[in-house]
Amino acid sequence: MENSSEIVSFVLSAYGNVGDLKYLYFIIILFWYLSICVANTFLIVVIRVDRRLHEPMYILLSNLCMNEINASTSLYPLLLSQMFSDNHEVTRLWCFLQMCSLYTGAPAEFWSLAAMAYDRYISICHPLRYNVIMNTDRVFLLILLVWVFSFLIFILSFSFIFRLKFCGNIVDNVYCEHQLIIRLSCSVSIYNSISIIFFVIMSIFIPFSLISVSYVKILKVCRKTSKENKQKAVTTCTPQIVSLSNLFVGCICYSIDFRFLFSQVPDEVRIILAIYLLICQPMLTPFMYGFNLPKIRQSCKRLLFKRK
Repeated sequence: MENSSEIVSFVLSAYGNVGDLKYLYFIIILFWYLSICVANTFLIVVIRVDRRLHEPMYILLSNLCMNEINASTSLYPLLLSQMFSDNHEVTRLWCFLQMCSLYTGAPAEFWSLAAMAYDRYISICHPLRYNVIMNTDRVFLLILLVWVFSFLIFILSFSFIFRLKFCGNIVDNVYCEHQLIIRLSCSVSIYNSISIIFFVIMSIFIPFSLISVSYVKILKVCRKTSKENKQKAVTTCTPQIVSLSNLFVGCICYSIDFRFLFSQVPDEVRIILAIYLLICQPMLTPFMYGFNLPKIRQSCKRLLFKRK
């Protein structure tokens, strides 16, 4: 049995031998990664430079875009570097850093959407108290709490992985996925099952419950209000609902891939399912909000065409 100190790196075996296709894959991945960074950064810049967008909803949106860049950067540079690697090795330290970034970004995504749903709830259900409850200081405090809480969720869920002793180093994926890393440990720990349950409850179930309560209350209020207010509510809430729906599609794909059909699906499909959320969600966020919220759309035009 090998000692953990002897395992200094992991081999990402899912890359296999792609031959000359690696040049095509490299171009596609690079283009997609740059597109994600440009789209999200552009939206952040638009919100930053236009004072008319210095409102809680748009500040929270900027935070969501920052998380999309963070999540993408935790994956795509590794994919690009591995395209031209012969052994597809990644150091333990880099693996753990990647897990930290990915599994902090996941709860940050859901809790950011929960914060945005709460903002919409206050705006629609308590409009007279909105400026008091959702002032700028509280919004930035809310963002800080989202990130601190998300990091604590990661630490409490997966910090035990850092102390594991590993008896193998072959990871059958294109990135350091925590379940596959744990399978390489010399002993199976009860912390694995407990940590996954804790992570799901704290990262998905609780924020989703809060989002559901917010939208149920919004729906009740909208049923009693004017047609114009109903349309406004639909316009501002639709992007968040679409984002949340896509997140759950990604979670389903992830769960099916690793828990039920791990050995039954083709490698290409398995890899795409494993990173579905990091393919679609980072690009969905800026485009859904950028093209669906009128104020952002108008600000984009003003910035691009220098209109006042």
